[in-house]
Amino acid sequence: MKKLTRLILFPAAALAAGGLAGWLTKDAMAAYEEVNKSPLTPPAVVFPIAWTVLYVLMGVGMALVWERDGPQERQALGLWIAQLAMNFGWSLIFFNAQAYGFALLWLILLWLLILAMTLTFHTVRPLAAYLQIPYLAWVAFAGYLNFAVCRLNP
Repeated sequence: MKKLTRLILFPAAALAAGGLAGWLTKDAMAAYEEVNKSPLTPPAVVFPIAWTVLYVLMGVGMALVWERDGPQERQALGLWIAQLAMNFGWSLIFFNAQAYGFALLWLILLWLLILAMTLTFHTVRPLAAYLQIPYLAWVAFAGYLNFAVCRLNP
């Protein structure tokens, strides 16, 4: 797969997963607006911007790793797909099912999966791993926000 194709394909796949999750949860957003939230919760407009950047970074990271050919790249791809699927699932659990406690547990597992992916990326291409740091930070922050929703909405 040519480098330019990879640099388009992987970010596009991540953006498509995020876009589908957004579309599937759009009807649940009205209910979420009524939920008690942390005072640190950003305005709603921040989330699609942040996630767009993060999906592009995770896709570019995977594209950089996929340049190499070997067992670590395949392991990285498996972790990339798994974390993307868990990321997708969290949106449905949190927004549609409003299962905030389960969503928090899911998010902790997601963060650990992202960490494993990042560490695997680092063994292949350190730059690809560094591109995941904002994703790890954002999901940690999302964990705090999810925890706050759990605590404020017993």
